[in-house]
Amino acid sequence: TMPNEEDLDLLETDPHKCHAQSYDIVLNGYELGGGSIRIHRRDIQEAMFKALGFTKEKAEEQFGWFMDALDFGFPPHGGLALGLDRFAMLLAGKDNIREVIAFPKNSKASEPLTHAPSTVAPKQLDELYLKTDVPEEDE
Repeated sequence: TMPNEEDLDLLETDPHKCHAQSYDIVLNGYELGGGSIRIHRRDIQEAMFKALGFTKEKAEEQFGWFMDALDFGFPPHGGLALGLDRFAMLLAGKDNIREVIAFPKNSKASEPLTHAPSTVAPKQLDELYLKTDVPEEDE
């Protein structure tokens, strides 16, 4: 997320005082979504990695491809994500988001209608060249 222009110098000296160019969409006290302006300059991205504790080498190793892409010139841009389930909850006048989610998970993170997540057949794993090391459950 892009820091506010007036806070850019703080990235080097006091990064915890930087404010982000971010935003939320709120309706009657309910957050429906949020987003931010993205970092579009390499120098700012490098300063952000440094503020996050990355060495220059580690940042280059993990994100060099991205920083190289920034050298080609990104326009200022932003993103936004809406919580449509929360919006549906408000429209339906419900108090709990689980009342409007099409396939809600229960407290065990399982979806009772489809029984997801379910086991994967060995053939599916073989097709994708995946191996698992899951201990057998005690019965």
